[in-house]
Amino acid sequence: MIRVVIADDHPVVQAGLRQIAAAQPDMHVVGEAADGDRLLTVLAGTPADVLLLDLTMPGAPFPDLLKHVLARYPTLRVLVMSMHPEDQFAGRALREGAAGYLTKERTPQDLVEAIRKVVRGGTYVSPTLAEHLAASLDGRRPAVAHEALSDREHEVLRLIGAGKTVGEIATLLALSPKTVSTYRTRILHKLGLRTSAELIRYALRHQLTT
Repeated sequence: MIRVVIADDHPVVQAGLRQIAAAQPDMHVVGEAADGDRLLTVLAGTPADVLLLDLTMPGAPFPDLLKHVLARYPTLRVLVMSMHPEDQFAGRALREGAAGYLTKERTPQDLVEAIRKVVRGGTYVSPTLAEHLAASLDGRRPAVAHEALSDREHEVLRLIGAGKTVGEIATLLALSPKTVSTYRTRILHKLGLRTSAELIRYALRHQLTT
C-alpha cells in the first residue's frame, strides 16, 4: 500500500487529490497539511512513501522546505505539484531533489501514474518537459537568465515579482532587509537589469510569481 501525504493550501485541490488517491486500491492518504509547519508535524508522526507538495504553500520558502524534508526523510519521494509552467520551475525542483513535477492541469490518471512511478524509484516528468530538458542539455534551447540564480536569489526574485517590499521579503525569508537588498543587487546584475520595476516585469514575463 502506497502511503500518501498531501500538502496544499487550497481546500478544493486538497480534496481532489485525496479523492483521486483514495480511489486507487494500492494507495492510502495518511496525512494532509496546508502549510509548511503543519507538514513537518504530519511527517514527524506519520510514515509515508510519497509527498504531494504544492510549490507555493504558506510557510518556509519552497527550496528550504524541500531540502529540510529530504534531509530528514531521505527515502520519502516528493512529487511537486504547481500551477506554474513546467519549463520555469520543474528543472529547479528536480535539481533540489524532487522525484517529479506535475502541473495541476494534468489529468487524474497522470497523477496516479506519477505517484506509482516515483514510488518505484523513477522520476516523473511530462513528455513536454522531458523534451525541454533534453534540448537544454544538448544546447538546442538557450537557457533563460534566471536559471543561473541561486535558490535564494530565485525566491527573492519571485517575491519581488509578486509585489513584495524589501521589508516584507525579509520577514518572509527570515533575513535582514540589508541581506535582501544584497540579493536584489546580485539578481539585477545577473539578469542585466537596473531597477526593481524591470525585475517585476521580468518575473511577470517569465511567469515566476505566485
